[in-house]
Amino acid sequence: MTKVSSFSEPALNGTRSISGKIWRKRLTDERLALALSQKCSLPDLVSRVLVGRGVDIESVNTFLTPSLRKQIPDPSQFLDMDQAVARIIKAIKLEEGIGVFGDYDVDGATSAALLMRFFCSLDRNVHVHIPDRRKEGYGPNLPAILRLKEKGVTLIITVDCGTTAFSVLEEAKMAGIDIIVIDHHAAENRLPAGAIVVNPNRMDENRNYEQLAAVGVTFMLVIAINRALRNLSWYGTEQPEPDLLQWLDLVALGTICDVVPLIGINRALVKQGLRVLAARSNPGINALAEVACVDRMLNAYHAGFILGPRINAGGRVGKADLGVKLLSSNNQSEVFAIAEILNSLNKERQQIEQEVYIAALDQAKQQMLNKDPLIFVAAEGWHVGVIGIVAGRLRETFDVPACVVAIGDGIGIGSARSVTGIGLGSAVIAAQQLGLLLSGGGHSMAAGFTVGKGHLLQLHTFLKENVNRQLNGIQIKSELLIDGVVSISGAVIELVDLLEQVGPFGAGNSRPRFLVPDVFIVDSSIVGNNHVRCVLSDKSGKQRLKGIAFRKVDTEVGDALLNHHGLALHVAGTLRTDNWQGRNSVQMFIEDICFQA
Repeated sequence: MTKVSSFSEPALNGTRSISGKIWRKRLTDERLALALSQKCSLPDLVSRVLVGRGVDIESVNTFLTPSLRKQIPDPSQFLDMDQAVARIIKAIKLEEGIGVFGDYDVDGATSAALLMRFFCSLDRNVHVHIPDRRKEGYGPNLPAILRLKEKGVTLIITVDCGTTAFSVLEEAKMAGIDIIVIDHHAAENRLPAGAIVVNPNRMDENRNYEQLAAVGVTFMLVIAINRALRNLSWYGTEQPEPDLLQWLDLVALGTICDVVPLIGINRALVKQGLRVLAARSNPGINALAEVACVDRMLNAYHAGFILGPRINAGGRVGKADLGVKLLSSNNQSEVFAIAEILNSLNKERQQIEQEVYIAALDQAKQQMLNKDPLIFVAAEGWHVGVIGIVAGRLRETFDVPACVVAIGDGIGIGSARSVTGIGLGSAVIAAQQLGLLLSGGGHSMAAGFTVGKGHLLQLHTFLKENVNRQLNGIQIKSELLIDGVVSISGAVIELVDLLEQVGPFGAGNSRPRFLVPDVFIVDSSIVGNNHVRCVLSDKSGKQRLKGIAFRKVDTEVGDALLNHHGLALHVAGTLRTDNWQGRNSVQMFIEDICFQA
């Protein structure tokens, strides 16, 4: 098996890379890694990766073999869950009109689709509304709610939104509509009056499951409703009980795409959900994979980087409800038509995104010269559908929290992405409480808000001060954590397969990153949308490794790969299996480079 060498290479002694990051080894307890390897009969590499992620001897079995049966909580432990279930059971019995008000991202789409499929299995149809990002903004709005009422809806379930929609939900209640909020975003001390709120991030919750995405909370709701119906002897020959596990592909997809930590219950949900996803039993998921030319077994990468962006494209630059329709329909012709539209919209989204990113980057660079703890960029005319992605790219580029605001008609719609340790959701809520925002909400790593143009400067100042208080004098360190050092000859399929034991990978459990030292670039070129493809070799020139650096054109890393042939480099990145033309090989996803000292 591949041997991962010790960390004696010069690139890991604190030297900064060409992108300004300090490379450090992730593992700090060599003795614990050795003990874990010996006591649990694990390969040395796996034990080192596990300990680097905070896994110890007591938790290793749960981490490596997460079990829904053992880890899934009793839904009744969530505050207001039993009350929500009782109201829904009443609606089912009386055949009331039920509405679902979702969000336009993947988490919202999968949550709404999950409810649609569950209610359909009960022979109950629901009316779904996904707000238009540009016309309606984020979260519940009264005109849409009243339109649902006109269709006979007396109970609305909001998913992935609603926790801080105080006035709207209170007016809905006065209009005779009952509201159940299923959400995971940061909450305030108060909740919407008259609404039933199930949210693991309520201020009065025990927060044991605060990492759940909205689709995870929705799945808890479905479990609870199903249990209540079973206890009522609802199911029988004419009405069989649905298999809830068949919809875990939706739970995995929404959880991965919302970039919540893949730890605890999320890890169990995603691991089991990926098995369902791989079977492509959901017609919409299968259609989208085929349109995107995915001819391999679907995995977490496909969920996050192939399927997710295309589903999101509907809410960003197309019709907001396309994602829900795709994921909830069993009509083959319909889902393939929607998949084609989403694929086309995704290409349009990529072009718009790049234009906004380039403009935002100029502002961000100036702010970074001032050593601001937060990027805050804004402009008239930016497409609101891509600001979240652009915020994420700025955060990734500069390793600081980033806010991007699209201004139109005197109103700014903003999206923010944070770094570990800086809670932007709470900062946005605090700004709203001070009257700086028209609306806002989010969780620790992501937030959204609406602000009057006249309050932009005040908001920028407030958020900078809030981030500085959270930092408490500690400077955000631009670091790249390295799990091991491997040679080109050691970067083999067996190594990648071995590391899959630690998956699924995502937020909170990043794919292991390796340093490949003393390599030379023998070929490089620009491919696709600002990516750099290259071939690395060792000193002998006999051992070679394919590499690709995504979105690195016009960056220090891209420049080094394209123009520094003949110089020895240390390269850092992750290793993946490449199945080009049916031949398996290893490819490195290059993140950073350090010149040999």
